[in-house]
Amino acid sequence: DYGGLEVEDVKACRDYMIESYDIVDEDRVGIMGWSHGGLITLMNLFDYGDDYQVGYAGVPVSDLIARMGYKTQGYRELYSVDYHIGKTAYQDTEEYKRRSPAWQAHKLDDTPLLVHTNTNDSDVGVLEVEHLIKSLKAANKDFEYQIYENIPGGHTFDRMDTNFARGVRLKVYRFLGEELNPPRPFSNV
Repeated sequence: DYGGLEVEDVKACRDYMIESYDIVDEDRVGIMGWSHGGLITLMNLFDYGDDYQVGYAGVPVSDLIARMGYKTQGYRELYSVDYHIGKTAYQDTEEYKRRSPAWQAHKLDDTPLLVHTNTNDSDVGVLEVEHLIKSLKAANKDFEYQIYENIPGGHTFDRMDTNFARGVRLKVYRFLGEELNPPRPFSNV
């Protein structure tokens, strides 16, 4: 259920961990994800912002309507099957908007958010993330972002085993650490 029940599932997992394990501090819960996980991160922050202290979305799927325009017909057909959205974007534009972070950005509360994208990402086109960024700005939301320019690796630029990628991840961990106060924060790559 792309952008639907899966978002609620992640929130339910957060709640289960807090209720079931006393080692989990409900005042120090962050959420992060890349690509499709970035969409889930953003939608959790938009729908359940009070339950997270911080969030990071790396190269997040952000605009399903735009996505349907630049992906192949075979890719578009995946979304219209019953276990995803069940209709095409043409048949139900409003449902695609409801499941798209760029169209829901106005719902971000004061939860700190960091967004990264890369201009040469062939999976999540930078135009999707730019739409998200513009929507957050238009709604006067306080957030941080960085658009990386043509970094090797495209979609996986910050998840590779390179010094540059490790440096990006360190920036992410430090951003999260500002709100979560880990007992042993990372000090270097």
